[in-house]
Amino acid sequence: MPIVTAAAPHQPVLLDRVVELLSAAPDGLLVDGTVGAAGHARALLDARIARYGHARLLGIDRDPSALELATETLADHLDDPAVEVVLRRARFDAMPALLDELGEPPVAGVFLDLGISSMHVDEARRGFSYRNEGPLDMRMDPDLPRSAGDLVNDLPEGELAQLLQRYADERFARRIARAIVAARPLATTTQLAEVVRDAVPAAARRHGGHPATRTFQALRIAVNDELGALDAVLPVIIDRLAPGGVAVVLSYHSLEDRRVKRAFADAARGCICPPDLPVCGCGRTPAAEPIVRRPERPSDEEIAANPRASAARLRALRRLPTSEVHP
Repeated sequence: MPIVTAAAPHQPVLLDRVVELLSAAPDGLLVDGTVGAAGHARALLDARIARYGHARLLGIDRDPSALELATETLADHLDDPAVEVVLRRARFDAMPALLDELGEPPVAGVFLDLGISSMHVDEARRGFSYRNEGPLDMRMDPDLPRSAGDLVNDLPEGELAQLLQRYADERFARRIARAIVAARPLATTTQLAEVVRDAVPAAARRHGGHPATRTFQALRIAVNDELGALDAVLPVIIDRLAPGGVAVVLSYHSLEDRRVKRAFADAARGCICPPDLPVCGCGRTPAAEPIVRRPERPSDEEIAANPRASAARLRALRRLPTSEVHP
């Protein structure tokens, strides 16, 4: 989910494809659940204006700094009478409550750009990067009660190892957890990265990128409850789409992508009766159909221009006209 910083231009991932999919959604409200610096949102508004003569957007982000950037990016749209933009500070699984608050009927489209942003990685004070020294923070929402430093310094060794295994498939989780506990207290990202590096066997350090990558991923996911939020919102997305409405999700690692794949496949599944039952007894019909049957990846040209896009995977589905929708 790369977004703008003072030192780097905004490079929205798979921008043309996201706009192609969501600009074709029915007339109505689009929800960007991870609005960030609004690179995707701005392009979507432009495309919807070109198609319908007007556009509506609800932009959600948990990070107040991101919302400030989004406000700057969308400044000209906020003064356009043909455009309605509402920005709210919240985690994306607050989407149903926000829609209820706004009195919105089913929406035309939903977009999620998951994972970490360039703003988070490039600002050392946010504590997301093992390359730049900063506090062990990693909170996307600075008001969250628990930081990465709290986990690193307070969790028992066994729980820390389980966290690394669960959220990063770290094969040296026990060795790393043992080394972290022995090195406590740890205060900075570079201290943690050094401890993890030294805990990983020398042979394993020679390939596969920085040894601390998985540890930082696991801590970030745990601090921000990223997978819990995703599990909560995926069924809601499908339920809140209007007939013909489109959902597009960009994920950046297998833990995210597996959840999106499973939720989209479940929405597209019809009868679930045993195969030997002669007549359907469940009455289940598909709620949606896949638009993208296999995850789409950025082109080599996009990755060359924006290496952080390399892990992106896009999935999309469309709500079927005959399926029931949220009242």
